Amino acid sequence: MELATDTYRTLSKPSEEILFKEKKSKFFGYAFPITSEEEVKPIIEELKKKHHTAGHVCYAWQLGIDNTNYRANDDGEPNNSAGMPIYGQIQSFEVTNVLIAVVRIFGGTKLGVGGLISAYRTGAQMALETADIIEKIVQKQFELSFEYADMDKIMRIIKQEHLNIVSQRMELNCSLIFSVRKNDEEKTKTIFKKIHTIKIKEK
Repeated sequence: MELATDTYRTLSKPSEEILFKEKKSKFFGYAFPITSEEEVKPIIEELKKKHHTAGHVCYAWQLGIDNTNYRANDDGEPNNSAGMPIYGQIQSFEVTNVLIAVVRIFGGTKLGVGGLISAYRTGAQMALETADIIEKIVQKQFELSFEYADMDKIMRIIKQEHLNIVSQRMELNCSLIFSVRKNDEEKTKTIFKKIHTIKIKEK
């Protein structure tokens, strides 16, 4: 049986600002890595401040790996002429945990719905093309509870299995939190469950 993928594509840092012009309208494109919906509003407000003459700051974001959550916002442009074309590029580049924004400064000539769709799509595409897209591994965290006497045994397993220690408390009763890539979680749990003096639970 093939394992489901436990990696995902996202951005390492915000992209450089890009500028795309269409019939004298200016479209500024931006791509940002995000980890929660709460980060969206402050970023959009910052862009509105930066481009205070802009008529529209349209955007789309996606969060999550297995169960994705997304939103597309037209910011006053005709329905589905801005947010959805931007979101289409998020899908096309297969990235998640991202926010893509395209700021439009009107140049005096109406583009029509078709023209807007094309321009917002291009702005989003250019922002993603300049962004640094990286692959990340989905990590799961577990907590081990054990007695100090089992310390050597546990440390040996952690070293052998290349597990990452997130935090540890070493007293008479010890606790240690580690992370492991999602595809290895069952194997790792089985190893620790064989030692009856250790308790393991998912964080």
